[in-house]
Amino acid sequence: MAKYLLLKHYRGAPAPVNDVPMDQWSPEEISAHVQYMNDFAARLEKTGEYVDGQALAPDGAWVRYDGEGRPPVTDGPFAETKDLIAGWMIIDVDDHERAVALAGELSAAPGAGGEPIHEWLEVRPFLTEPPTITE
Repeated sequence: MAKYLLLKHYRGAPAPVNDVPMDQWSPEEISAHVQYMNDFAARLEKTGEYVDGQALAPDGAWVRYDGEGRPPVTDGPFAETKDLIAGWMIIDVDDHERAVALAGELSAAPGAGGEPIHEWLEVRPFLTEPPTITE
């Protein structure tokens, strides 16, 4: 089995087909979307392929170490950053093809008007060992 991270982006990915921001959806459309995500996760729990998943708020800040005895430096929030992640799901599947197939299904979550979003999801494998350095 191989673990993959399925990333949902607020922005930064190519525009989905049903490109209406969630803050413009009705409460019923949001509920249908969340229910689809929950049902998808529950189905993968039954097959043993679901590891974890979370939705993330659009707020955040960059933090960095600023030296011994000094507090971390923060700057932000960066709502305009192209890499702002909306949420993620970790799956543990047999191979890359299965990860891609599941990401395709997840992309069909309903959005505005109850129509599938057809959003782009980033599929990233977990490292199974440290990268090899070649000189």
